[in-house]
Amino acid sequence: MKKRVIDGIEVLQGSGNVYADLGLPDAEKHKVRADLAIQIIKAMRRLSLTQQDAAKRMGLTQPKVSDLMRGNFTNLSERKLMGCLNRLGYDIEITVKPAASQFGHLVVAAA
Repeated sequence: MKKRVIDGIEVLQGSGNVYADLGLPDAEKHKVRADLAIQIIKAMRRLSLTQQDAAKRMGLTQPKVSDLMRGNFTNLSERKLMGCLNRLGYDIEITVKPAASQFGHLVVAAA
């Protein structure tokens, strides 16, 4: 992380992945799940769905939707989150390409 000083205060610039910045294992997977959850919340708002309506549409319980909206999505896999987006009317494309470095990265890009 880059360090800089702003108004006499040392500030660290994050990497763009708070999970990696915190040193958590599987940081990229956590970020992908967070990005998918954000897209689900945006879709729910765009469709003006209540938590109950969204739960029915996504095949979840209302308490799980409530958890997701509060940032607790650890009990939902990437696959389940992608399925929720599909049920909300979103297509998902997965692109596989050679990595620039020895190890590849997981990225969610929203159109």
